[in-house]
Amino acid sequence: METTARQATARHYLMCPPTHFDVTYSINPWMDPGKPTDQSIAMDQWQRIHDQLIDLGHTVDVIPPLEGLPDMVFAANGATVYGDRALVARFRFPERDAESAGYLDWFAAKGLKIRQAALENEGEGDYLAAGPWILAGNGFRTDRRSHVETEEYFGRPVIGLTLVNDKFYHLDTALSALDDRTIMYYPAAFTPGSQGILRELFPDAIIADGDDAEAFGLNAVSDGKHVLMPEGAANLVAQLRAAGFESFGMDVSELLRAGGGVKCCILELHNQV
Repeated sequence: METTARQATARHYLMCPPTHFDVTYSINPWMDPGKPTDQSIAMDQWQRIHDQLIDLGHTVDVIPPLEGLPDMVFAANGATVYGDRALVARFRFPERDAESAGYLDWFAAKGLKIRQAALENEGEGDYLAAGPWILAGNGFRTDRRSHVETEEYFGRPVIGLTLVNDKFYHLDTALSALDDRTIMYYPAAFTPGSQGILRELFPDAIIADGDDAEAFGLNAVSDGKHVLMPEGAANLVAQLRAAGFESFGMDVSELLRAGGGVKCCILELHNQV
């Protein structure tokens, strides 16, 4: 079979350095405050992701980290952004509430139209662009009722997907949009109904096994050809190569102590130059 020719497109991203990275509380199964963390290792891992995006020709803005907010490094959770509109997160857990103010200020300074979500909504953690749709996770962090607000605010159809395994507490831990027609995902992270939706919309999807999912291999970022993803998802790497994508394995071992991987660190500013 002939390998599909993939086309990379330049993207605009927002990241936040892990200056205050630590695990001082537990709001997902990956977090254990009793285990030590190393901020310098986290910074090195974050920097390699940042630099790889630059090397691939993408624009990367950096939002200043706020003291006392160790999870702000996971910028994907901060908002959903299309064009001149930003819908800033309303976090489920009080430990992350103050992050929203930082994103509201940053987007306001950039001149974007901004709104903070009325209901629990954790940004691109649970909202992923896939062709004409916004795939929207719910079940752990984002209130399903917020999908209506998101659809109306951006004028884009929202497809709700329900997560059932708390290890995959955000959509971006269980699914990655690779281009407008292709996704990869872990079926067991979703309800049977949501699995059926994904099979119908994306019949040619790349399917992850449990080992790939546990390695956080689906917490990935793609520009349509190049895929940055956590190391260790060998089956996914082989499938990506066969499908014409080029993967870049990134060490996120320290960031994973807080339940974050590559995508968690990257918020895409869709349709911005």
